[in-house]
Amino acid sequence: MRYHNITKDDMLNGDGLRVVLWVAGCSHYCEGCQNPVTWDPNDGEPFTDAQKQEIFRELEQSYISGVTFSGGDPLYSTNEPVILELAKEIREKFPDKTIWLYTGYTWDYVKTREIARYIDVLVDGEYVRALRDTQLHWRGSSNQYVIDVPQSLEKGQMVLHCDDGVVAVQYNSCPSCGS
Repeated sequence: MRYHNITKDDMLNGDGLRVVLWVAGCSHYCEGCQNPVTWDPNDGEPFTDAQKQEIFRELEQSYISGVTFSGGDPLYSTNEPVILELAKEIREKFPDKTIWLYTGYTWDYVKTREIARYIDVLVDGEYVRALRDTQLHWRGSSNQYVIDVPQSLEKGQMVLHCDDGVVAVQYNSCPSCGS
């Protein structure tokens, strides 16, 4: 797997202060994507043990809420096995930290993948420029959902993540916080 950047103390890609891994490789090619430089899986730098240790050092900080996987697409074919192993290791070493994942794939696809057992919040779906809404929390277009993965797996239906708790998806967004 290759990556473009590791962002520290990020407040824009999930709850709290986070460390964000921006991976290379995406097959969705969303029109208006904010990170088209990350589409090429051969671009960026190799993700090595040094980068993994950098992420772990950040997660050791008490003020860091967790890690976010973004890109590119963490579930791109060459990324998913590495992201899965990394998520497993983070869950084991840092059980109180949250794991967020942004992907162009939908919940129906992700819920069938092993990675679903290791992430707390999924922001799903391709970015759709015509549905862009700058008032949404943690997502760029209204077709995307911010999903509480453990609750969704437990209940057998998509459950939205919300600042004020979780709400079964009967709305396109949380009526309380707009997520």
